[in-house]
Amino acid sequence: MKMTVDQMKIDQQGVVVSLGSSGAVRRHIIDMGITPGAVIIMLKRAPMGDPLKINVRGYELSLRKAEAKEITVEALNNDK
Repeated sequence: MKMTVDQMKIDQQGVVVSLGSSGAVRRHIIDMGITPGAVIIMLKRAPMGDPLKINVRGYELSLRKAEAKEITVEALNNDK
């Protein structure tokens, strides 16, 4: 099931399929290690939903919800 990172549930895992942004935002996302094929694990959400805390390539990262909406993933564990 494909979704964007902001739609993932806590502890859900997904493999990055595509990046929808362009320009500086896309470069920033890629520089953080979020590239097609990378596994993302949703760790936490701030009380108001922004930012999101994820794990990618073994480290924790905070993303703005607007950035997370630009990252499409394929869910690995569909039971959550």
